[in-house]
Amino acid sequence: MNRRSFLKTSLSSLGAVPVFRFGGPDAGVEGKKTKIAIVKTQDRGSGVKDAVRLLDLPPMKGKRIFLKPNFNTADPFPAGTHNDTLTALIREIKSRGAEGITLGERSGPPPTQKVMEDKGIFALSKELGFKVVNFEDLAEADWRHFNPPGYHWPEGFFVPKPLVEAEYIVATCCLKTHQYGGVFTMSLKLAVGATPKRLMRDLHSSPDQRLMIAEINAAYSPKLIVMDGLEAFVDGGPSTGKKAGADIVIAGTDRIAVDAVGVAVLKELGSNDAIMGHKIFEQEQISRAAELGLGVSTPQQIELATSDETSRLYAEKLNAILAQG
Repeated sequence: MNRRSFLKTSLSSLGAVPVFRFGGPDAGVEGKKTKIAIVKTQDRGSGVKDAVRLLDLPPMKGKRIFLKPNFNTADPFPAGTHNDTLTALIREIKSRGAEGITLGERSGPPPTQKVMEDKGIFALSKELGFKVVNFEDLAEADWRHFNPPGYHWPEGFFVPKPLVEAEYIVATCCLKTHQYGGVFTMSLKLAVGATPKRLMRDLHSSPDQRLMIAEINAAYSPKLIVMDGLEAFVDGGPSTGKKAGADIVIAGTDRIAVDAVGVAVLKELGSNDAIMGHKIFEQEQISRAAELGLGVSTPQQIELATSDETSRLYAEKLNAILAQG
């Protein structure tokens, strides 16, 4: 089925669903702060656990968790979610009494099935006890259509119902630049992997690509985001690029704040002109997401939380970078 037929059929079966403002009751409210945990570490297991435990999260006990990783390709980290990070996060979720965990993703350009096989995700799912949903295998009726006025998607976009309807979403992303128009790819850009591959031509050919990335995020709202920044792409990306050791795990409940801190880390490491030459809150992914009320709108709303001296000293550096806007 071609793209236009898919759109027509899906629209007739699903209808246009309105998009609401997500991000919690205080998202985008002037003066309200969000806590972002940062842990300087070279150990993913302890880094993930320590970062998550610095946050005040909604209870996971008895909840069915939907986990959205970054499996764009099977290239080595930081191209995609490291299996050790995935393992640490799943174990932390289970320790909080979650009823079950479902991981869902759509890779690209390679087929999702092949990427997951190459990364050993199916074997890991058996070992750790979680379900896997390949978004490419979903039926048309399993996608929800979004096309609110004022958005930059010509015919709207689609997001999987299992993600949209999940009672508790956890997202995990990497720290990297994006050489094909996104500028950076962190928690906001994770949403691209929740849209059908057939829509990628619209996205990547549009001068509004970064605005469109932000707009997908209005369809769902994670309650926890964990960024593995032990290494980063400071240029190139998303699959290959110039690496730098950042030795950091970042966690929060606000995608805009998580990405803002991530961009601050790239600035501290030294990155390309698209990162270094712009203020953080003027980056289009961030500014559009803030405009939509998906999270914080100023750096002053971000409170960095640490639990050790090394992380505290690094937080001071990041605060100085964030303060520049």
